[in-house]
Amino acid sequence: MAPYIFMERNGIHIIDLYKTQAKIDEAANAVRQLARSGKKILFVATKKQAKDIVAELVKKVNMPYVTERWPGGMLTNFSTIRKAVRKMVSIDKMMASSAFNNLSKRERLQIEREREKLNKNLGSIADLSRLPSAVFVVDVIKEHIAIAEARKLNIPTFAIVDTNSNPNLIDFPIPANDDASKSIELIIGKMVEAIEEGLTERKNSRDKEDIIEDEMIDDENVMENKGEDEEKEEKRQRRPRKAVNKK
Repeated sequence: MAPYIFMERNGIHIIDLYKTQAKIDEAANAVRQLARSGKKILFVATKKQAKDIVAELVKKVNMPYVTERWPGGMLTNFSTIRKAVRKMVSIDKMMASSAFNNLSKRERLQIEREREKLNKNLGSIADLSRLPSAVFVVDVIKEHIAIAEARKLNIPTFAIVDTNSNPNLIDFPIPANDDASKSIELIIGKMVEAIEEGLTERKNSRDKEDIIEDEMIDDENVMENKGEDEEKEEKRQRRPRKAVNKK
C-alpha cells in the first residue's frame, strides 16, 4: 500500500485522497464500459458496516450481490450454485400450487424454512444465469475466498483496499477506509452511478440501432416497390399494340 500512503501519524497510515479519487475514476470508467456491454458485476460485502449499504444501492441497477456468508465455490463451482437457485424456484412454484396446502403443517413449515434459508443466501443472485464479468469487493481480507476464486477464473476484480491489504491482488484497487460506512457508501454510490450511465448509454445505442434498422427496411421496401413498378412499366411497353383500322 506504500504508493497510496500520504503520511504516517502516531502509527496510523493516512491514505492519499488524490490517489483515491484517481482510482475511483479509473474503476468507474471500467464499470461503465462493462455495464454498457450488458455485463454483470457481482458485489460482495458481508461485513456489518457494508452489507445494508451495498444491498440498497446495488438493487437500483439490478446487479447481483452477496451480503450474507460467501458460499464457497460460488464462482469455481457455479453449476452447483445454479442448482440451488433452481431448487428455490421449484419450491416457489410448489408453494404457489394447491398441492402445497394439502401437505401437513409440519411439512409446510420445513419447506418454508428451506425456502427462507435459500433466499437469504442466494436470493440476490437468483438472476445470475452465468458467471459475472467482474467482482467488486468491499473488504479484501474478509472476502479473500471470493478474490481467490475470481483470480482463479481470471475474472476482473475491483475492491476497496485499506492500508492493511495487498492492492497487488486486485485489478482495480481503490485505496480507502473499508470500515467507515460513509467511505463505503461514497465509493459504492460512484460505482452505481457509473453503472447507471453505462446502462443508459446501452439503451440509447440500441434504440438508435433500431431506428437505423427501421430506416434501412423502409429504404429496402421503397427500392423494392420501385423495382416492381419499373418492371410492370417495362412489360407494358413490350406488350404488342393493336393495329388501328383506318376507314
